[in-house]
Amino acid sequence: MANTNQPGDINSLSVETLIDFYEQMFTIRKFEETVYEVYSRGIMPGLAHLYTGEEAIAVGVCAALEKEDNITSTHRGHGHLLAKGGDPTRMFAELLGKGSGYNRGKGGSMHIADISLNMLGANGIVGGNFGIAAGAGLSAKVKGNGRISVVFFGDGAMNEGLFYETANMVSLWNLPVVYILENNGYGEYTSAARSTVGTGPARAEAMNIPARSVDGNDVMAVHEAANWGIERARNGEGPSFIECHTYRLRGHHMGDQGNTYGYRSQSEVDEWMEKCPIKRLRAQLLESDFVVAEMLDGIETDVGKLIQKAVEDAIEAPYPDPAEVHTDVYA
Repeated sequence: MANTNQPGDINSLSVETLIDFYEQMFTIRKFEETVYEVYSRGIMPGLAHLYTGEEAIAVGVCAALEKEDNITSTHRGHGHLLAKGGDPTRMFAELLGKGSGYNRGKGGSMHIADISLNMLGANGIVGGNFGIAAGAGLSAKVKGNGRISVVFFGDGAMNEGLFYETANMVSLWNLPVVYILENNGYGEYTSAARSTVGTGPARAEAMNIPARSVDGNDVMAVHEAANWGIERARNGEGPSFIECHTYRLRGHHMGDQGNTYGYRSQSEVDEWMEKCPIKRLRAQLLESDFVVAEMLDGIETDVGKLIQKAVEDAIEAPYPDPAEVHTDVYA
């Protein structure tokens, strides 16, 4: 395994790209915190699993993809769709069960998809997206269309049998699939230390899938690793595996305040808050002397207005006609 837990090189990317990264990461953060606010007001049905704290992974990876490339997501998938170019208004509408949502209000938080962006869906089944990514990779190879399939998943999903079954086929058939392990240290309320032996990269390498491990809160390090894996796939070299060490700053879901069930300490959460990927990139940009604080403050203000309008429009949007209850439902 190539352990690349070295800081990403800020000089390897243009200032414009880094500012774009900052805007995308802040958009995801603002979206997720607004979801929490809307849920707290009692106007959002169901739960959501927030991506707060993990923004650098979605942004760093998706920035290395083409629009035609596929991604498959998880129950914690809002950030993936936003990084792939998703519409915040349609996303909020979906969360609120409105007819203008991505799935006409029927999918909710854990099943948002946008086929036009080749985002093949979030998935409420832990590890359920492994098979979808493998299938998309096989399709791309058969058609010869050059598309890459990226599968985002958490450390808990590493213990699902579907990973081993599909990764074996992906490696055997040399499919263009890039595995992105978002290792936030917890599978729901159980730490990886109590549930998992070995490492994700070692498991991948056992199936002849080259692997790297990076700081998932460093957007430049993530982006560099993503370029490595994607370039390998485009060159016909088969799958790769990238472990991104990160942390979710919110709890597992809306009913978990972060340490509700005593599975992690407030001091641990506070320690990771200091490693916030957005805070880190902001500091790096300001230290570079290419960007002034007023510019970043302006981006945050504009993003805040965008997200506020998105949620207001979604709240005002109508619910779907009850006659649609069986439309697009296949099972």
